[in-house]
Amino acid sequence: MPIPTLETERLILRGHRLADFDDCVALSRDEEVMRFITGAPATRQETWVRMMRWTGMWHLLGFGFLVIEEKQTGRFIGEAGFQEMRRDMEPSIEGTLEAGWVLHPEAQGRGYATEALKALIGWSDDRFPGKTLSCIIHPDNAASLRLAGKLGFRETARTFCKGDVVVLLR
Repeated sequence: MPIPTLETERLILRGHRLADFDDCVALSRDEEVMRFITGAPATRQETWVRMMRWTGMWHLLGFGFLVIEEKQTGRFIGEAGFQEMRRDMEPSIEGTLEAGWVLHPEAQGRGYATEALKALIGWSDDRFPGKTLSCIIHPDNAASLRLAGKLGFRETARTFCKGDVVVLLR
């Protein structure tokens, strides 16, 4: 399946390109951005592996993450999409579309994440009708918890993932 390009009023969501690597590295090295995702900035190598993993998911599973580009400027402002991570956690979220998103700090608070995720959820409803959506969010990440609630996600459990407490939402 080809990687889709989705357009909203203000955004273009598209597959990763090699030219996006430096933007991905800059985003992954931002301590504030990564605080609730991995707890620490990522290395170039970790960022490369993540970019390759998401691109590979599109080819093997028919879904993955997309770059979020500001339509007016063409600026890379983040990434969002779905993943299957086969996480060692209970309850399991294997077989669901695990939603995730990350935005540059200067792009936060403008409704971009909501706009991007609504487009992605609409796409997933057409492509994978009836498939359960899930997400895991650090309990201190109030902004992402609010966004998940706006999108219809509801907390189903508090559990552990890689030793950290996370809120599981479906």
